[in-house]
Amino acid sequence: QVQLVESGGGLVQPGGSLRLSCAASGFTFSTYAMSWYRQATEKERELVARIGSSGSTNYADSVKGRFTISRDNAKNTVYLQMNSLKPDDTAVYVCNAYGPNQLFKLRTNYWGQGTQVTVSS
Repeated sequence: QVQLVESGGGLVQPGGSLRLSCAASGFTFSTYAMSWYRQATEKERELVARIGSSGSTNYADSVKGRFTISRDNAKNTVYLQMNSLKPDDTAVYVCNAYGPNQLFKLRTNYWGQGTQVTVSS
């Protein structure tokens, strides 16, 4: 069975840091693009950061220079290092895995349950 299990969320003051982890199992992790999304109350789900199977990265403009996504294929884990946190970063952060493009087959798309990040003084 496929599992994506997030950890590392919590309550931090503005300007603080957190590192989120997403432990994956049940699929060939190294062939999947991995992403972090977030959803705040009454807002649409937002793509925060993505790292491809090649290691290429993309970030939302709102987090560029503050957040860093990375992956460790040996541990089947993707990370999100969050620095200089702001109250607007408060959201549920969810891990996503997007599968490789295969002929005559739909790409797989897996989601974790999410971890709460709250930035408040």
